[in-house]
Amino acid sequence: MNRTPDTPAGPSHLTHFDSAGQAHMVDVGAKDASHRIAVAGGTIRMQAATLAIVQSGNAKKGDVLGIARIAAIMAAKRTSDLIPLCHPLALTRVAVEFSIDAAAASIHCRAQVETFGKTGVEMEALTAVQVGLLTIYDMCKAVDRGMVMTDVRVLEKHGGKSGDWVAT
Repeated sequence: MNRTPDTPAGPSHLTHFDSAGQAHMVDVGAKDASHRIAVAGGTIRMQAATLAIVQSGNAKKGDVLGIARIAAIMAAKRTSDLIPLCHPLALTRVAVEFSIDAAAASIHCRAQVETFGKTGVEMEALTAVQVGLLTIYDMCKAVDRGMVMTDVRVLEKHGGKSGDWVAT
């Protein structure tokens, strides 16, 4: 990024705006390519009876978690089509896992996204999680419209100039 004397520096600077406040796609051309990894997670809470339907594999629309996994992977691959200033990336790996918490009547989604490139994959991991959870909602809404998606966030990132970060 070309900084002018009036361009703020430091972590509070929003990189998707130039010194005149105009939105732009960040120039990553001068950055070094490196192995980049991001992990994101989130949860969907539902009625216990809804969770039982998901666990049984007998939902009217099919294998809820299998379809949600495919949707999450597809979403990670299409993130730049959804988020206007994201760079299109050649992803090298997208892994999506669902874990069931029967006591809390919830399903947790965890997505790990990787690339070898000049920019990180946090947005791809977040998009994968949110679309995975949305797919669960879509497939189960006929029996439970009150499901709540919560706590979608980046859990860790690795690679690039800023190095490693892990949520506390």
